Amino acid sequence: MSNSVPLLDRWSSHPVSVLGVSGTRALIGFVGLMFYVSQYSDRGYLFGPDGVFPWKDFLAALDRDGTFSLYALSSSASWFELVFHVGMLSALAVTFGVGGRPVLVMHWVLLWSVYQRQPLILDGGDNLAYLVIPMLVPTRCYDRLSLSPGLTGRWTRRMPEGLGALQAPLHNLGVLAIATQICLVYVTSGLYKVQGKLWQDGTALFYIMRIPEFSLPGVSDLVYGNDMLVFVGTYSTTFFLVYFPLGILVPRLRPWAAVASIGFHVSIGFFMGLTGFALTMVACDLIFLSRPLGEGVAFVTRATARIERSLRERLRRPEKDACNTTARGAVENTG
Repeated sequence: MSNSVPLLDRWSSHPVSVLGVSGTRALIGFVGLMFYVSQYSDRGYLFGPDGVFPWKDFLAALDRDGTFSLYALSSSASWFELVFHVGMLSALAVTFGVGGRPVLVMHWVLLWSVYQRQPLILDGGDNLAYLVIPMLVPTRCYDRLSLSPGLTGRWTRRMPEGLGALQAPLHNLGVLAIATQICLVYVTSGLYKVQGKLWQDGTALFYIMRIPEFSLPGVSDLVYGNDMLVFVGTYSTTFFLVYFPLGILVPRLRPWAAVASIGFHVSIGFFMGLTGFALTMVACDLIFLSRPLGEGVAFVTRATARIERSLRERLRRPEKDACNTTARGAVENTG
């Protein structure tokens, strides 16, 4: 009980993982921007009012699911182009940290709208983005890796002291919510796999990598053609997913668990083509790497400063040598 009071005091006064959550915001913005850019040439066919998903079916799906989309407000091609391009610009702004939380909320609304307009091309990363972006809103995710603090930064400075004191606990609650959500994703996925027969007998990876949608030509066959790789890959995946939260709970193991998770999802993005899902998961893993990332940034900053000092000294030496040579020549001529 005596240790809980200092812990609560630190929790309510010191924001945690500021750099990590800023990286989460930047990478999630980039995932949204990548989605817009990758579909840009086919935007009319995929998302337009006369696209592959018929307008009436689209409206019926929204009504059935009880959800919304800004694209449903008008069947005009001009309205579609406006909403699509504003969505792309908001994703770009979130990536570079421009506009603050109001733009982050706008990005969430526009991203939800475009995902609802064409749900058939999503890879699962959208589900996590739906949940994580609102959790980012109360955090200080614009403190780092941002070109501009936006309107929220100016509003925050004008806040009464009592309200300003809520920033740290709200930020920490947002970070805790993201961490909890990621752990739930891992545990749920791992427990479902444990119940599956293919995961129990160690052959699941063989069948997954043979699915045309999830195969990488010329590479996947090298994996599923090797019994040892299939066996190790299947069981290590299940083991990692189930025990990931335990690694996160131990401070010394936390960075290693996060790095293992990033490697796991990079391999998913590479081998299975689920790039949006993989990058969204990597973005959320960054909150566990805030301290190592901060140390890395500090190391790079110090190394850059040393290199600059070394270059300046090397540039000054020829000038000093030239001055000394001129001075010696003048003395000799005088003599």
